[in-house]
Order: sequence, then C-alpha cells, then structure tokens
Amino acid sequence: MVNIPLKRMQHFAVEVSDTDRSIEFYRRVLGFKLTERHDAYEVKGIPVELTFMRLGDVHHELVLMHNPAKKYTDKLARSEEEIEGPPSFHHFAFECDSREDWLTVLAHVKGENVEIVRGPVLHSATDPRGDGSWGENEAVYILDPDGHRIELFCNLATIDPDGTHRNGEGVRMEGTTTAEL
Repeated sequence: MVNIPLKRMQHFAVEVSDTDRSIEFYRRVLGFKLTERHDAYEVKGIPVELTFMRLGDVHHELVLMHNPAKKYTDKLARSEEEIEGPPSFHHFAFECDSREDWLTVLAHVKGENVEIVRGPVLHSATDPRGDGSWGENEAVYILDPDGHRIELFCNLATIDPDGTHRNGEGVRMEGTTTAEL
C-alpha cells in the first residue's frame, strides 16, 4: 500500500435548499459560527452560493452550498430506504471529546426539540450493551432541515499497531482486528 500523507478529513460540504434556515439550525443546534457567506458567481466559475461555518478556530469545517438556479424538492426518503436513484451520502458525523460532552450535546439537542432518528446507541459487537454494529462509539443521529443525517458521537475505537481495537475507555478488545494497517 502506498503511504499517502493525508492528515485527516477536515470539512464537509452539503447542499441546502434554504441557506438562512440551515445557518440558523447549525448555529442553534450544533453551535457553529459563521465565517463567511458568498453569492453565486462572486468568483468566476463558482455558480453557487457558499457559506463557510466553523466550530473552532479553522476557517471552516462545514460548507453550506446552495444553487439559486435549482428548483429544490423535498427529500423523499432516507438513503437506506431508497430503492432507486443516484448514490448519495448516508451521514456525516461530529465527535465530542468525552462522554460527558456528548451527554451535554444530547441534552441540548433534545431541548431544541430536534428529532432523534436513531439512538442513543452504543455501536458495538463486543459490549453486551451494544447494538451489534461497529466502532465502539456512543451515538445519536439527527436530521438537519433538508433531511441530511448527522451523527453526534463520542469514544470511537482506536486501532493499535497490531490491528487490535481499543474501546473509548482505552481497553484493548482482544480478538478484534482491522483489515488494513
């Protein structure tokens, strides 16, 4: 395998039908700050509106893209329920530093009356409290105003040099392995 020097996935761009509504949601529900907002064709070759939002001190971690020439329709089904159509993405995720932070976010989301479409759940095939899935992380899934699924999680497993997983508490999970080191 070639050693590609990428550092991490840094931001995600999502198409939205109503920029103002999406800005309000991401600010109110997830605590994003607005960095910049730009009109379509403000820069030659960019025919869409772009809004850059951030959680921390980098320029952006989320880009809201809106095409003012497009006639938007409601999203009819969640991607796992669709049986026909083009491929799409299933969800994007935001990580909390600790379970305590995750519980704070969960309480905030509930207080904002945002629908939780899945969870809280422990993604685990090894923990008896788990749902049989993978990652060893606790999560909830919500939808943004356009129906994009967002995972809010904590304690994702890490991978030791020998491929064995460690859960969110740092405990080695003997018998687990990863496909590629």
